[in-house]
Amino acid sequence: MAIEVRIPTILRTYTDGEKAVQGSGGTLAELFTDLDSRHAGIAERIVDDGKLRRFVNVYLNDEDVRFLDGISTKLSDGDSVTILPAVAGGMV
Repeated sequence: MAIEVRIPTILRTYTDGEKAVQGSGGTLAELFTDLDSRHAGIAERIVDDGKLRRFVNVYLNDEDVRFLDGISTKLSDGDSVTILPAVAGGMV
């Protein structure tokens, strides 16, 4: 099962600068474990205590996984996962 994972600039140090990598897994949790086996340390930047980190947004085919099943969201061959750091700020 091939799943394209789009990597944000801040995490590309784990992927040797690659903007996108291939991964596999039946769920997001399995995908992140697979990614970590080839790109050591990346999973701990995305997941904490079995949940997505608060300031990391993950999209499955452009849909926010927080509105699906979170880290338990099921994946299919050909899916696209995008990891984005949350952005905060503004004028006071």
